[in-house]
Amino acid sequence: MSQINHDDDEHNKSKNQRLGIDLSALLISCAKSIASYDHRTANEQLKEIRLHCSPSGNGEQRLAYVFAQGLEARLAGTTTPPLPPKKITAFDLLKAYRSYMQTCPFAKITFAFANKMIYLASSGAKTIHIIDFGILFGFQWPILIQHLSNRPGGPPRVRITGIELPPPGFPPQPPAQLVHQTGRRLAKYCRRFGVPFEYNGIPARNWEAVRVEDLKLSGSGDEMVVVNCIFRFKDMLDESVAMENNPRDAVLRLIRKLNPNLFVHSIVNGSVNSPFFDIRFREALFHYNAHFDILEKTLPRDDPQRAVFEQEFFGREVFNVVACDGEERVSRPETYKKWGARSAGAGFRILPLIPEVMGLLRKKVKRGYHKEFVFDEDCDWMLQGWKGRILCAASCWVPVFGVSNDFP
Repeated sequence: MSQINHDDDEHNKSKNQRLGIDLSALLISCAKSIASYDHRTANEQLKEIRLHCSPSGNGEQRLAYVFAQGLEARLAGTTTPPLPPKKITAFDLLKAYRSYMQTCPFAKITFAFANKMIYLASSGAKTIHIIDFGILFGFQWPILIQHLSNRPGGPPRVRITGIELPPPGFPPQPPAQLVHQTGRRLAKYCRRFGVPFEYNGIPARNWEAVRVEDLKLSGSGDEMVVVNCIFRFKDMLDESVAMENNPRDAVLRLIRKLNPNLFVHSIVNGSVNSPFFDIRFREALFHYNAHFDILEKTLPRDDPQRAVFEQEFFGREVFNVVACDGEERVSRPETYKKWGARSAGAGFRILPLIPEVMGLLRKKVKRGYHKEFVFDEDCDWMLQGWKGRILCAASCWVPVFGVSNDFP
């Protein structure tokens, strides 16, 4: 797979080298011009970037294209992403997301990690209530449902509370429609495997707007409560914007009030959150360069799902990071160490990683994916990345006081 675009990539790189074009340097220089309010120079630099970037070129050119859109919008004072050339449907997004999951292990390995930890923690539970912050299409749950259906003594009753936000920009469908469609798919899957199922879909305007009463906890000692969040808490304001009761800490306190048996927290790892635009831009460029390089090395350049994913997932995130400030900038990845400090401050303690689980997942990454993918661990966080850069991390937590569920 690593050779799919090798020849074309080298050709484009050598062409840029002959022309003396370094798109990353041009982008950073343009961002510095904008940060110093030198809009005339910034516009000239942006014109130069536009000559050499393309949404269908190599990885570097595609990366430059989405960053150029953000720079252009910032210069114009626009905070709304441009409309795609053709209407993107929810089905288009679903296909693109699936294609990305097949070629990149981050989501699949994180789902496997979370599901394994939930399965181990739920041994003997009659009812499992999973509260999923960011359920999206619900891809995580069919495998867990299938495993639970084969549990000795029969499957437990599974309750899933799926919470979802409206996507930024121009959503292909409202979150209410998305969460309910996901619920219907999961209900069908549970019927197929004979697992008793109940679903509660919550379309929310933001994570911190969710209330304890929305989650419909039974209060029964027979119900095991799991809170799950996979890569989604990056889309929250922090103390740089909201000094008092900032949303990140507020949501962690909400989760602590639930006194869950298990809190599975997976994060996008990055330092793309500086209040200073030029610093934030540079970090974002390095962060997303790794993601675009992954797609360049693992998917054909003419793959339509690749183009949709680059524009509609990464492109919108990049646009938000580059074009927006203050409360309008919602994409704010933090490092796993900072999230760890937040979780500990909210009253949680991290659970140790299980060597057998880590060994199994390490083999999956090594045998099934490109050799440049990174799989590691640090301070009881499972780490994944590309070419030495850590891009995501996952961990499990329990309340310091109250319900606790250590693993055997």
